[in-house]
Amino acid sequence: MTAAARNVRFVIDELIVVLEDGREVSASMTDTPWLRFLRDAPDEARAHWTIEPHGFAVYWPDLDDGVEVCHLLDSQR
Repeated sequence: MTAAARNVRFVIDELIVVLEDGREVSASMTDTPWLRFLRDAPDEARAHWTIEPHGFAVYWPDLDDGVEVCHLLDSQR
């Protein structure tokens, strides 16, 4: 079974992605090098995100970058 993103929120320096199965995965925008694009982005750009087809990733059109759910899950291990 593949995990799919359903929602996104930010708490302080954490990116939190809510999955369709109810789990939440998070990563520090400060401590995770591949999230620097979010850490350095204005709040307005962070707030404008979309879920990619089948929920495999979250994409920020204003930043032309995104995060795949599988990478977030891998970072939890």
